[in-house]
Amino acid sequence: MIKRIQWSFDQWEILKYVVRWFFLVIPVALVSGSMVALFLYLLNQATLLRWNYGWLIYFLPLAGVVIVALYRFKGKNSEAGNNLVMDEISKPGGGIPVRMAPFVLITTVVTHLFGGSAGREGTAVQIGGSMAHYIGKKLKLNKDDMRILLISGVAAGFGAVFGTPVTGAIFALEVMAIGRIKYDALLPAFLASVMADIVCSAYGIQHTHYHIDFQDTLSGSTAFLHFDLPLLLSVMVAGALFGLAGFAFSELSYIIKSLSNKYISKKLLIPVIGGVMVLAISFLLGTRDYLGIGVTTPDGTGVSIVNAFKAGGSDTFSWFWKLLLTAITLSTGFKGGEVTPLFFIGATLGNTLAIVSGNPVELFAGLGFIAVFAGATNTPLACTFMGVELFGGEYVLYYAVACFIAYYFSGHTGIYTSQRVSVSKANLNNSVDNNNTLKSIRDHKRKG
Repeated sequence: MIKRIQWSFDQWEILKYVVRWFFLVIPVALVSGSMVALFLYLLNQATLLRWNYGWLIYFLPLAGVVIVALYRFKGKNSEAGNNLVMDEISKPGGGIPVRMAPFVLITTVVTHLFGGSAGREGTAVQIGGSMAHYIGKKLKLNKDDMRILLISGVAAGFGAVFGTPVTGAIFALEVMAIGRIKYDALLPAFLASVMADIVCSAYGIQHTHYHIDFQDTLSGSTAFLHFDLPLLLSVMVAGALFGLAGFAFSELSYIIKSLSNKYISKKLLIPVIGGVMVLAISFLLGTRDYLGIGVTTPDGTGVSIVNAFKAGGSDTFSWFWKLLLTAITLSTGFKGGEVTPLFFIGATLGNTLAIVSGNPVELFAGLGFIAVFAGATNTPLACTFMGVELFGGEYVLYYAVACFIAYYFSGHTGIYTSQRVSVSKANLNNSVDNNNTLKSIRDHKRKG
């Protein structure tokens, strides 16, 4: 009788599940949020040091050698970074070394200190994933629970580093496989992301605030649609271009890495050549705006993510130069994330498209900010929510249109090569099979 009642009212079992995972993700959120706070503090200090002592950038090639040597001789398998975390979630067994967290934290700060063009998301995700794996091993969790805890660690790192807890949870669920979300980790991921963001903020970490002040006024014969039809059509075109930008970044990164490994026999020379190329291009451009994380600049002028939301805050090809320098930086052995540079690429491309088409600059900069990211990571839902968390929900229709179209136009590629294809974006050919990784699909296309 009691068992029949329990079966009829399964809310009791659900309550036990919620309480259990609440306590399981607390240590993940505490450790991940604290380490992300430390990382963001050190990253800010490294950026300030580089601004105050401009000569530091000349040591970028040497810093690259140190980073590559550290991973090669002491890193075990942690060099695989985000892809290792994703592989462990999809097919557990290889393990994630706990050293991944301090290694990527230190080497990312070093990359930024000496002027490498990189971001911070990858570092936070690896911190969250490696700490979750370590805690899961200590708690002796089974494979299914370990998988959920790892997803929660990814959510914790992402939510804390950007101050976007809802996006962090959805990103962790969506990024594992293209076209499919498994909801078994929904609540743990959300709890971990929210708590990690709270922990990070408790240390006094301040996230950058962005504003879209554009006011959409509807009039004329299409007012009944509740949106500006000409503007929506422009957003659709821009979304396709944002997706192509994400595709270009992913492919260029792959090409640079492949050519470097193929033609440079001494692997420690790869970061030297990469560092020299980054510095040479910056000097030829006559600006250092494309070095480092690019959120802002020392004096507030020049090209940056913040300034891209204003008319005149970006040059016509700023998006291309950031794309090129980041691809070189990350493909030649330096460490850091791709996402913040993708924000830069998207915001500056949106700025350019707005100027050319006569559309509102701040709106298109915001759309590019999230849509290039959506295309390069194949996470359109997470990026739509990011638009709401960062810019407000008034223009969520435009966010969704830009992100969804960018997702399709980026093709079957992305910055995470271990990402699996559960549902093809289109019925193309036999090279796109369910559960193939992006790496296997790319390799198949290269051979075919």
